[in-house]
Amino acid sequence: MDNLFSKQALEYHSQGRPGKLEVIPTKPYSTQKDLSLAYTPGVAKPCLEIKANPDDVYKYTMKGNLVAVISNGTAVLGLGDIGPEAGKPVMEGKGLLFKVFADLDVFDIEINEKDIDKFVQTVVAIAPTFGGINLEDIKAPECFEIEDRIKEALDIPVMHDDQHGTAIITAAGLLNALEITGKKIENLKVVVNGAGASAISCTRLYLALGVKRENVTMVDTKGVLRSDRTDLNKYKRFFATDRDVHTLEEALAGADMFLGLSAAGALKKEWLKTMADHPVVFAMANPIPEILYDDAVEAREDIIMATGRSDYPNQVNNVLGFPFIFRGAMDVMSTKINEEMKLAAAHALAALAKEPVPEEVNIAYAHKNLKFGKEYIIPKPLDPRLILWVAPAVAKAAMDSGVARRPITNWDAYKDELSKRMGLSNPLTRQIRTRAAHDIQKVVFAQAENYNMCKAAEIVMNERLAMPILLGNVARIKKIIQDNELELEGVEIIDPRSDQEQARRHQFAQILYEKRQRFGVTVPTAEEQLIHRNYFAPMMVETGQADAMISGLVRNYPDTLNPAIEVIGKKPGARLVSGMYIINSKKGSFFFADCSVNKNPTMEDLIEITLQTVYAVEQFKIKPRVAFVSYSNFGSNPGRVPDMQRDAVAYLHKHYPNLVVDGEMQVNVALDPEIQKEHFPFSKLADGPANVFIFPYLTAGNIAYKLLQVIADAEVIGPVINGMNKSVHVLQIGSTVTEIVNMVCVSAIDAMCVKARMAGEERCR
Repeated sequence: MDNLFSKQALEYHSQGRPGKLEVIPTKPYSTQKDLSLAYTPGVAKPCLEIKANPDDVYKYTMKGNLVAVISNGTAVLGLGDIGPEAGKPVMEGKGLLFKVFADLDVFDIEINEKDIDKFVQTVVAIAPTFGGINLEDIKAPECFEIEDRIKEALDIPVMHDDQHGTAIITAAGLLNALEITGKKIENLKVVVNGAGASAISCTRLYLALGVKRENVTMVDTKGVLRSDRTDLNKYKRFFATDRDVHTLEEALAGADMFLGLSAAGALKKEWLKTMADHPVVFAMANPIPEILYDDAVEAREDIIMATGRSDYPNQVNNVLGFPFIFRGAMDVMSTKINEEMKLAAAHALAALAKEPVPEEVNIAYAHKNLKFGKEYIIPKPLDPRLILWVAPAVAKAAMDSGVARRPITNWDAYKDELSKRMGLSNPLTRQIRTRAAHDIQKVVFAQAENYNMCKAAEIVMNERLAMPILLGNVARIKKIIQDNELELEGVEIIDPRSDQEQARRHQFAQILYEKRQRFGVTVPTAEEQLIHRNYFAPMMVETGQADAMISGLVRNYPDTLNPAIEVIGKKPGARLVSGMYIINSKKGSFFFADCSVNKNPTMEDLIEITLQTVYAVEQFKIKPRVAFVSYSNFGSNPGRVPDMQRDAVAYLHKHYPNLVVDGEMQVNVALDPEIQKEHFPFSKLADGPANVFIFPYLTAGNIAYKLLQVIADAEVIGPVINGMNKSVHVLQIGSTVTEIVNMVCVSAIDAMCVKARMAGEERCR
């Protein structure tokens, strides 16, 4: 890791509340009655119910949604035996992934014990707390016996992910690679480089799929596992061969598949050339695979290749498996995770890769249209459908194999429940950052004499989310960079007041004079205005010297927006500009407008605000479902505001019949389609909740988003400025570094859409 990334990793884990997880109450606790129900005397009643019926522990406690991530720190990532305390950040990270991708709660438990008997005894002793156990980072060969003994002793799902995660995902890739090449699995000649926990588990699963044991050649650091070797443990000996091969190079001649779970550079280009036609190469060493992707493709055009890297096709990432495997297993109260369930997960992943890919996945990975084929044999980790495919497949396999204690009877209802969990992962934020990274835009930071701005610039520059341009006093900005050891080498810093910028100021002043000469602006006043960053920055965007700008961190809103309107102007045909906030909550992403620009909009203003917001939401590849929110429900409490909203909705229904919009309605009604079905079945929102909220005036919208930001701890991105001819966005005063980075990414996407619009393209990618 480079120095900057190392520094960021330490800051990520240490800032604010240390670590990555916390425990929060799920029941009320504000009153004495609440506390008496939560603890004594109320807690006695569920205790007695569980004593009478032990399975009721799933009904009255969090056991059914609680996974233990357990390790002794003997094989942590590529770091080796670093001990339980040093391994804790990894276990917390695993817990975060469980929560984000499958809404499973996690306690990470690090056990200071290497003795197999004592480790097993400890895990078995604490198992009543949990609905499932994920063993992690335990070295081979001890991990095999540990997992087997714990599984034998317990009646809950237990899986050592280091063994089985890679096995399940590569098995999915293998199934699809065979379909593409037309090869038969029973004839497949497989070479496995590496003989640790993951390699052995992968090979075992391949045998379960139909690979013949006699067609497998496994290689460790001493060479081929041969039957005449005397240094093999029982797990390696199972794969020993009598073939007259001793080295990896010899084993690869004529082989159909290479599975690497070993070290960087282990597979040479010249050896790859000796493999059979259409070789399947899974090079899993991280961060540098056994052979680089470009080298492999250069050596064999007919190759099908997967790695553990996200920057190459076919990334084998364990997050494709373990969250959803445990989700499905625990949802049916399975007594174990058996071979049938692992194979079901592999087949589900393989099948999903052959389905049409959602646009949001194409966008996230900067593809026009991902399709099943050599470069897409396994789904992408950010595919929101994973939980809907893998978890039900695992649950069904548990039921079919007789290990499910709570069978699912309504699969549609189960999938609906899984869909509701997807709001926890904030996919919109990931989409925004991923899209920004694939088409880097120049973004002007108009108020860069501030640590948060410079820190955000460091992040977006080094993560290649945007190319920052810093405006302000050069000496002050450089001092902030130096004092805080920020890595911003090569960043462009411009002081609009400096003598060096005199020629550019004069050029900009002429342009501004031509735009504003009939509004009292002379050349001298234009030159005076151009020393101010909030005029200089939008002029850089207007003249194409930058693609977007952000400002407002330490200035009032009008001081930032008004100069930009004067310099850049509104979109052709736009009467106004409006502000939108993106609210990312546990229930998904919502869009609020107008919360920042138009104080008391007219009916015509509301219509234009709505259309601008709809356009902006569509740029994020989300279908807008618009509610005009008020204190009234469809005329239940008439007044000037609801009457005006009702007229605006009527206009939109007539002139934009395909737009899903309705109102006026109260917020709870807009979010609850069941209420609408029962009381207002005519509503266009009766088939699902709204995700866009049009407020009647600025006060209401501003209060609403700030309440959610503070009280509900929602992630807020904005204000996103709609209706401008080019990308200009205003920060909230006091924005955090993360909020600034998010706004930079939004401004970059907006800049891409501006370019697409000006090029006559219908859609912004």
